[in-house]
Amino acid sequence: EQQLAALTPTLDYQDLAKADVIVEAVFEAMHLKQEVFAELDRVAKPSAILATNTSTLDVDQIASATGRPESVIGHHFFSPANIMRLLEVVRGSATSDEVIVTSMALAKRLSKVAVLVGNCFGFVGNRMFWPYQREAQFLLEEGASVEQVDRVLTDFGMAMGPNAVMDLAGIDVGWRVDQERKDSLPAGLRQPLVSSKLYELHRYGQKTGAGWYRYEGRQALPDPTVQALIESTAQAAGIERRTIADAEILERTLYAMVNEGARILAEGIAQRPVDIDITYVYGYGFPAWRGGPMMFADTEGLQKIYQRTCHYQKIHGPWWEPAPLLEELAKGDGKFADLTRRKR
Repeated sequence: EQQLAALTPTLDYQDLAKADVIVEAVFEAMHLKQEVFAELDRVAKPSAILATNTSTLDVDQIASATGRPESVIGHHFFSPANIMRLLEVVRGSATSDEVIVTSMALAKRLSKVAVLVGNCFGFVGNRMFWPYQREAQFLLEEGASVEQVDRVLTDFGMAMGPNAVMDLAGIDVGWRVDQERKDSLPAGLRQPLVSSKLYELHRYGQKTGAGWYRYEGRQALPDPTVQALIESTAQAAGIERRTIADAEILERTLYAMVNEGARILAEGIAQRPVDIDITYVYGYGFPAWRGGPMMFADTEGLQKIYQRTCHYQKIHGPWWEPAPLLEELAKGDGKFADLTRRKR
């Protein structure tokens, strides 16, 4: 009751004029976020921090709607924000040091685990999660079942399987993100086919009672309708279905994630491998006892991951092009942990 009493609801931007920090949290549509930030720029005091809760969109593009890009920063709270401790603090190209330091201090006051990341599609967490989900969907098209993929990943230690995660987050949310991103992808790349069909059927996940699974309350149940949809979609696309081993599911989902993590490190989007690991343990249900995806990769062996990545590239094409950093470390018998030691 005390917390609720501290809230002041409003429909008037002018009521934000004295706020020190303003966090925008409208849905993932660039035009809408820019409209909001243009209004915030008009009413907010000069010293205010203007933060966006975007999970994927370009912070610089959002900031371009204002006359003060140095005051704009990403505060990506993970859902549900009252439970999940992770906060990705996303620095834009013009974000001032003062705004970054204040944001990190605010995160600490909110009892969040903050990770400072660079600005790109999906930042660290969702950028790496996209290839993980992409491969999960490709595996469904090629012969795995929804339940098999999720079982394999939860047996590995993930809090939820990728299909259950999509149902929880909302298939409609993922669809909107894909629409924002599709024009930036090279033409001709294979794309997942079934999730867009679920969107067209208004199967958005838990909130509509049906997505990859059907739901009785919060209980997820296998849905023969989805299996039939997967099979018919694969047939129409000329994809020959086969029996898929659990080991292939693990390799294709996790190694794709690690390969993208190597690119993120090389680009400086994440400063250290441990920043990626913290993001995944605190924000994505990666098993803490495995240390996070980059520590897992070091334990698994980068030579093995590189060799299997090359193997999948021969079969599945450009999505599996090895990251140069992964190749360099594998051929030099190195580890991601070595990158942290180099910076000391």
